[in-house]
Amino acid sequence: MRIDDPDRTWPLLALDRSGVEHNVATVAAALAGAGVEHAPHVKTHMSRRLWDRQRAAGAWGATVATPAQLRTVLGWGSARRLLLANELVDVRDATRLRAALDGGAAEEVWVCVDSPHGVEVLSRAFDGVTHRRLGVLVELGVDGGRTGVRTVDGAVRLARSVVDAGLRLVGVSGYEGPVASGTTAAELDAVARWCGHLRDAGAAVAPFVDGPVVLSAGGSAFADVVVRHLTAAAGARVVVRSGAYVAHDHGHYAHADPWTRLGVAALRPAITVWAAVLSAPEPGLAVCGLGRRDVSFDLHLPVPLVARGTGPTGRLTGPRALDAQVTALDDQHAYLRVPDDDLSPGDVVGFGVSHPCTTFDKYRTGVLTDGDVVVGTLTFDFSEEP
Repeated sequence: MRIDDPDRTWPLLALDRSGVEHNVATVAAALAGAGVEHAPHVKTHMSRRLWDRQRAAGAWGATVATPAQLRTVLGWGSARRLLLANELVDVRDATRLRAALDGGAAEEVWVCVDSPHGVEVLSRAFDGVTHRRLGVLVELGVDGGRTGVRTVDGAVRLARSVVDAGLRLVGVSGYEGPVASGTTAAELDAVARWCGHLRDAGAAVAPFVDGPVVLSAGGSAFADVVVRHLTAAAGARVVVRSGAYVAHDHGHYAHADPWTRLGVAALRPAITVWAAVLSAPEPGLAVCGLGRRDVSFDLHLPVPLVARGTGPTGRLTGPRALDAQVTALDDQHAYLRVPDDDLSPGDVVGFGVSHPCTTFDKYRTGVLTDGDVVVGTLTFDFSEEP
């Protein structure tokens, strides 16, 4: 099978198998070598097949972002430990989680709280009984950021209420992303200071934890800072949730690049989205069948990588270098500035992306490839059956 077989059409999401394998192995070895546990954020791809690769490489568990994702990943059967890196505030979701845990759907699930309401919801669903499969993390946020209590004192008060409600506290969690948008020295210092606050919160709630206190952070863009500063907490159990690394990208994460700063091999962008040139209506302009419905645009526009012609049966010719830039996207169209008028209708362009998370969710299936050869089909379980 090939990406240009007669039963396929453009746009097509392709993942390079060697790139995925390299990224998964590289990050697994780096985190294990640093003494850090890994719960990769599978909301990046929501693909059981990709998660199974991450699990086989040594991931402690899988991280999800929503109760619906939690139910989906529990349904895969291969994720026995999960972390819901978000507040669980609906008693219906908590009740379903209780039933799943009682039924043995997972060995352990950790959830976050940042309010008395969250504690009350869990207490009500779990009847004030310390459930050995449920762990609770108090989330620490930042001023002006998203979820999480804002102070260490607030974390302590909430930790006490978790224990008073008969729930098992395992530690603290947070997300460093709102602290910095780049990798200047000042921004990396800001992330380091945030890690210090999370360490302080962990030390403050440790008396309420039976065993090593968990410190959990994101880590995708600032893994080097997170690992270095959280592992400085003696006796703590550090769990990072890096997820975008599995595909990497040609934009945001390529620029952030915490892994080479951590002293390991550079990751490889593994995503290519292939799309056809629909029109070349005027000099210097080509329009491709690729838009907001097909590729991420929340951080940067897609990056044209190569162009390929098509033969009379639709087979692709060899790739050629392309001097082009995406200037705008509509729902299903990409506007390319092409100084050399090097694109014609029917050509196919391979695009790199910035922020893989918001590219995967455009698709329900994709292909795993070695060059043009399809070696597997991937399913992305972003929608749940009603």
